[in-house]
Amino acid sequence: MLDPSSSEEESDEGLEEESRDVLAAAGGSQRAPPAPAREGRREAPGRAGGGGGAARPGSPSPSVLSEGRDEPERQLDEEQERRIRLQLYVFVVRCIAYPFNAKQPTDMARRQQKLNKQQLQLLKERFQAFLNGETQIVADEAFCNAVRSYYEVFLKSDRVARMVQSGGCSANDFREVFKKNIEKRVRSLPEIDGLSKETVLSSWIAKYDAIYRGEEDLCKQPNRMALSAVSELILSKEQLYEMFQQILGIKKLEHQLLYNACQLDNADEQAAQIRRELDGRLQLAEKMAKERKFPKFIAKEMENMYIEELRSSVNLLMANLESLPVSKGGPEFKLQKLKRSQNSAFLDIGDENEIQLSKSDVVLSFTLEIVIMEVQGLKSVAPNRIVYCTMEVEGGEKLQTDQAEASRPQWGTQGDFTTTHPRPVVKVKLFTESTGVLALEDKELGRVILYPTSNSSKSAELHRMMVPKSSQDSDLKIKLAVRMDKPPHMKHSGYLYALGQKVWKRWKKRYFVLVQVSQYTFAMCSYREKKSEPQELMQLEGYTVDYTDPHPGLQGGQMFFNAVKEGDTVIFASDDEQDRILWVQAMYRATGQSYKPVPAIQTQKVNPKGGTLHAGAQLHADRFQKHGMDEFISASPCKLDHAFLFRILQRQTLDHRLNDSYSCLGWFSPGQVFVLDEYCARYGVRGCHRHLCYLTELMEHSESGAVVDPTLLHYSFAFCASHVHGSRPDGIGTVSMEEKDRFEEIKERLSFLLENQISHFRYCFPFGRPEGALKATLSLLERVLMKDIATPIPAEEVKKVVRKCLEKAALINYTRLTEYAKIEGQVTLFCFVFDTETMSQASPARKLEDVLHLAELCIEVLQQNEEHHAEAFAWWPDLLAEHAEKFWALFTVDMDTALEAQPQDSWDSFPLFQLLNNFLRNDTLLCNGKFHKHLQEIFVPLVVRYVDLMESSIAQSIHRGFEQETWQPVNNGSATSEDLFWKLDALQMFVFDLHWPEQEFAHHLEQRLKLMASDMIEACVKRTRTAFELKLQKASKTTDLRIPASVCTMLNVLVDAKKQSTKLCALDGGQELGSQWQQYHSKIDDLIDSTVKEIISMLVSKFVAVLEGVLSKLSRYDEGTFFSSILSFTVKAAAKYVDVPKPGMDLADTYIMFVRQNQDILREKVNEEMYIEKLFDQWYSSSMKVICVWLADRLDLQLHIYQLKTLIKIVKKTYRDFRLQGVLEGTLNSKTYDTLHRRLTVEEATASVSEGGLQGITMKDSDEEEEEG
Repeated sequence: MLDPSSSEEESDEGLEEESRDVLAAAGGSQRAPPAPAREGRREAPGRAGGGGGAARPGSPSPSVLSEGRDEPERQLDEEQERRIRLQLYVFVVRCIAYPFNAKQPTDMARRQQKLNKQQLQLLKERFQAFLNGETQIVADEAFCNAVRSYYEVFLKSDRVARMVQSGGCSANDFREVFKKNIEKRVRSLPEIDGLSKETVLSSWIAKYDAIYRGEEDLCKQPNRMALSAVSELILSKEQLYEMFQQILGIKKLEHQLLYNACQLDNADEQAAQIRRELDGRLQLAEKMAKERKFPKFIAKEMENMYIEELRSSVNLLMANLESLPVSKGGPEFKLQKLKRSQNSAFLDIGDENEIQLSKSDVVLSFTLEIVIMEVQGLKSVAPNRIVYCTMEVEGGEKLQTDQAEASRPQWGTQGDFTTTHPRPVVKVKLFTESTGVLALEDKELGRVILYPTSNSSKSAELHRMMVPKSSQDSDLKIKLAVRMDKPPHMKHSGYLYALGQKVWKRWKKRYFVLVQVSQYTFAMCSYREKKSEPQELMQLEGYTVDYTDPHPGLQGGQMFFNAVKEGDTVIFASDDEQDRILWVQAMYRATGQSYKPVPAIQTQKVNPKGGTLHAGAQLHADRFQKHGMDEFISASPCKLDHAFLFRILQRQTLDHRLNDSYSCLGWFSPGQVFVLDEYCARYGVRGCHRHLCYLTELMEHSESGAVVDPTLLHYSFAFCASHVHGSRPDGIGTVSMEEKDRFEEIKERLSFLLENQISHFRYCFPFGRPEGALKATLSLLERVLMKDIATPIPAEEVKKVVRKCLEKAALINYTRLTEYAKIEGQVTLFCFVFDTETMSQASPARKLEDVLHLAELCIEVLQQNEEHHAEAFAWWPDLLAEHAEKFWALFTVDMDTALEAQPQDSWDSFPLFQLLNNFLRNDTLLCNGKFHKHLQEIFVPLVVRYVDLMESSIAQSIHRGFEQETWQPVNNGSATSEDLFWKLDALQMFVFDLHWPEQEFAHHLEQRLKLMASDMIEACVKRTRTAFELKLQKASKTTDLRIPASVCTMLNVLVDAKKQSTKLCALDGGQELGSQWQQYHSKIDDLIDSTVKEIISMLVSKFVAVLEGVLSKLSRYDEGTFFSSILSFTVKAAAKYVDVPKPGMDLADTYIMFVRQNQDILREKVNEEMYIEKLFDQWYSSSMKVICVWLADRLDLQLHIYQLKTLIKIVKKTYRDFRLQGVLEGTLNSKTYDTLHRRLTVEEATASVSEGGLQGITMKDSDEEEEEG
């Protein structure tokens, strides 16, 4: 991903030279082969091939000879690498065995188990099974939709697959993404009484967990957790050993050999090793100061400061070591140690003014166990006599055994004693009970006095007892065991001959004890019997112990060694070689000297007592030498390059960590942190070097595709930046040129890496995972761009870099999106994928379909950016908008190409506009942005052209429709009106659904459509009125008239036009209406209202004409007319012979039937109740008025009986029918009706007098008259 630089090549060559130096020091005089290549080193894509002109010189073509040398060189490299790892492992196990600087941290964040490819595939199958209904999990539709979206968008994403492959994804990441998705969904759901949204969320998460687990048996747990599975816990020493065996590739046998040879289980040996190492580091610092050989620093005055730092670091380590508690025999020693640890005298080895120990400082405490088993050879006492034993440590209490018969003197009794005497005196006596009356004490049969030491045998032994002179038990023996435990701080003891200048000035044999007072204070003490304090003592600080040849003038002792210090020499001698070796080893650990004593060869052959034991020890040493371990164990840490070794250790540890079962993101486990901390402190690895190496390794892994936490990079970079700029984050004030140069190189490389990650933010941090990583990356980039740690970088400079990254990101995201669409098999258009020939071959419809699909993908990408990444760019929301505009600009090329290929007057592209516009207008930063305006510019002509054509089409459909209209009822009107109103509504809804973002054009469109609707409705109303008038003219004027359905349909068309005009012709109430538009709109309403009024009037006139026809027939019976007299005579003559119908009743019934049936038709077929009521009101009023006028014309005439009966029936039935139809009382009982009612009542009274009644027909309010039919 990143091109290699020449500085990296130089650093690699430097590593090879460093490794040669390391092994030259470790292997002594052996020839050091070249350093091995890095094990498991990852080459980032693009790095292996190199780049630029800084290539190494080319080698000649391989020959047979060179091929023959490859294998030996490879084996040599492998052996060299093995030796480095073994040497490194020796230092690591010493850090683990005896840590005194670091401890395993307990506050580190617990890492989650990582997911692998197999688990991801299994997870996909489980979610697919749930979506297919193959599980027992019950879920509602909303949850299924959420899971389906999660499955399609997240689980099937190739970005998630890459993240899983890189090892940076855990189950918790998958769960958090699902949780974030459903939170948005649940918040948008409507509230449900009694069910909170938190409950829904909890339920959905529980169901998700059930799907995730699948059918696994949760009871099946592995019996033993793998080492990688417990790496997040606090590890024991054994677990740490095992972990670093895996990290460094150490075999189990090699570990066992090193464990035994280094005596890792011996705390004294480990503490002594540390003291020797620290002493060597001090001597190295002094040598460096004397020879003036320093690393190259950025300032000359740092050289002296460097020496002081070395001394100070060693003194700190000494203080840490001294502060470790040493187990003492008595309770007072801990307090005594704490008091003495405040003294700094121990920091200056060989100081003559050091504080001397007092004899009370080395008082020891011992525990003695005396077990009396049996007595043998007891003959002087009768078998039935009682015997017992007593035991005591001189100066202490006396204990007694149980009683036993003299025939079987056996006990097994144990007595426990404590003493402060290194050479105690133990007395055991045998008694028998006295039988004499005057005896005051029991009789002593024998005694034994023992002088045990901590080196004495612990097993039971027979001891001859001293008996009284007169006793017969000359061979009396007692079997007992004396166990004297050695206190932990008593390191060795035994008898030695000694001669010194200040102490032990006379050569004689003494009992010596080597006592550890603290980690740095040891004393050789000589004791007498029954004394708790030493007779004489010598502090071993500053002394050097070594083997010496025999001194002829000294009598006593065979094997000599001495302890030498400036101004003093003490000679010691032991009786055998093994004892001398043990004493020298113990004193070697105590003195902390760097020189390791080695006995002379000739002296090793002299071993009068312990020959077999020494032969075994020699065999043990030979075995170590045979396996090649001795060089690593004996290698002086001070002479090795620990900066190089630590770089290897940290690199191997990080490789191991990234390959374990946890999603660590580059964070070490607690155990690994502990070992690395301890190594750095113990072997003086500079903090800056540690973090520079760490940064290098993390960047290499990141460049190779691994997921690394940017917070981790930030920590290390901030440490190095603070160090290089002199802020002393770890107290180190010196800055070497190498550190500064490496830091500048890493800074540049890190800056490039971060910019690359930000440019690939969608793929480096898919779906916002790891959580907060992108935000931390931006924060780190700002830190890296700073010139120093004190001067903040201007915000505009950071913004400029981020803008550049996001511009690249737009191109990267769009290019990969088109590639994804190509793989998906959907797209055949894009300029990034296909050539011109392929584009020209695709049909316009196919191109439009492809670009529409691409637009959906683009919107999905930007929505995901907003959802998962916008928070990280919250500091620069305008930059994210610019990124989106750049992204859309790339899409514009493909969109324009597809739209240009569309035929003229094709409207299939409007869904593309709606899709894009609906997304853009809801984004405050993109709304009316560059791409949005370009989109509007493209579609404005299309919309205008579409509206023009639709207007023409609708106008033509009105003309053709009304010419061919049959006026059959269709829904709320006729076929033509329904088609008209549907087209107008569809057109307006289409334009409304466009949600045109530019307000002026949107208002223009709306106003134009409203005007168009008004014009079309006006034409519809006028054509309907004309058709109505023609239809009504053709209708009958007799009582046979029945309103045709077509007339009702026409009326319904007007009713529907009235309703539609309110919706189609009225502008949005929120807009300002001009007076011109208000007048235009009211004109349409007035036209419809006036047309309806005219139609009602024409219809009423038609009904009145029918009534006038009826009245004209009644006029024939007017009094004094010729026709009246003829009709009256004819009826009366006929009535004598046949039953003649009552004149006028048939006419009245016919008219009443006409009224009723037309009322029913209108009520049934007209959709508007208000218009029916107006029609009935006018019909009734006009009818009453016509009858009233007719009667007024006959005021001077008496109505014929038949006229009267007919009118009464017509009036009463009309009044009743219209009242039933809902005509109001005010209209029914008008003045006209009152006049009519009075006239008919008077006429009825007159007829009753003259004619003798109307045969049940009356104007009274009664409905009891018979209906005739």
